[in-house]
Amino acid sequence: MNIYLVGGAVRDQLLNLPIKEKDWVVVGETQRSMLAAGFKQVGKDFPVFLHPKTKEEYALARKERKIAQGYHGFEFDTTASVTLEEDLLRRDLTINAIAKSESNALIDPYDGISDLKNKILRHVSPAFVEDPVRILRVARFAARFPDFKVAEETNILMKQMAQDGEVNALVSERVWKEFEKAMSEVAPWRFIEVLSDCDALPILFPIFHSKKIEVIDCLRKISERTIDAFDRIVLVMQSTHSFEAVEHLYKQYRAPKPVFEITQLMMKYECDYETATKKSAKELLNLFIALDAFRREDRFKYWLRLCEIITSNTQNSAYFLSAFNEINKIDLSKNFVENNHGRVIGLYIENQRLKKLKHFLRGRLPVAPTRDQRKY
Repeated sequence: MNIYLVGGAVRDQLLNLPIKEKDWVVVGETQRSMLAAGFKQVGKDFPVFLHPKTKEEYALARKERKIAQGYHGFEFDTTASVTLEEDLLRRDLTINAIAKSESNALIDPYDGISDLKNKILRHVSPAFVEDPVRILRVARFAARFPDFKVAEETNILMKQMAQDGEVNALVSERVWKEFEKAMSEVAPWRFIEVLSDCDALPILFPIFHSKKIEVIDCLRKISERTIDAFDRIVLVMQSTHSFEAVEHLYKQYRAPKPVFEITQLMMKYECDYETATKKSAKELLNLFIALDAFRREDRFKYWLRLCEIITSNTQNSAYFLSAFNEINKIDLSKNFVENNHGRVIGLYIENQRLKKLKHFLRGRLPVAPTRDQRKY
């Protein structure tokens, strides 16, 4: 059985980076022979097998042919006659088309090692245009390796794909997945820049296209303060100041509901965070209610953390938390609860919270100087 380590594992080894996962290609075998060797088949589009001991994925070497538009418009040839070079030819970038044999020999038919040394993101073959996901992957790799440049000829192909409508055929979930991954990379703004350079940005993320300078500036700024992908997504969305466009984008790509909800809070109430210490007790209580802080404390604290990231103001977070902790717990007697309906109980709790907030604010006011302390 001829087995080769391929793709990102080989690339990252050559870059002296930690390997996250290993992909293996098997040449000269069939579905029947793999099963006979104890491998377990998974995958629907083409045969992929799990190693009986390591559970790592082993795929039969394959060729593919474009038969329809979009990500799924391919048919595959996984017969035993498919060579390693043919399998590598179908890959997206030369830096991902390097293989290593079991004897640690490197197989590099498309000069991926040279492109690694010269820091170039270059397509392997003209078949690059057949899969629109590759545009997103190139942009994501640019975010991961910000000192790599997209080859001019590759950018030309990407522009052609945008013009030919291939980008419009992308599955919404795949777009979101690649976007989310890109936002966790070291230089997420490069994702935006590369999509803009190939004219895919106005198709995939029109709100980012219209606010490109603000979006890139925001990503540069917040990437120094948080490495969390969702943090960056929410804050870059908030930086566009266009709630309707952001809402449409989230629905289009079926973003996780919590991400959409916290973005709403940021767009509506981030300015209230900056004016926290100027608010009256009633204004503070109304804000806590609007943020649903008493029922969804974790989300409220997440909102605080994001506000702190975007404003670099830690004092207001401490102020909000102190006020919240002061009023979050209201003691109710069992007799009171049993003898009153929900609205009465709700009004009582609100009034108690308001009283506690007023006491909290009085305690934070500067103490008036005594007669002896006054300066004449």
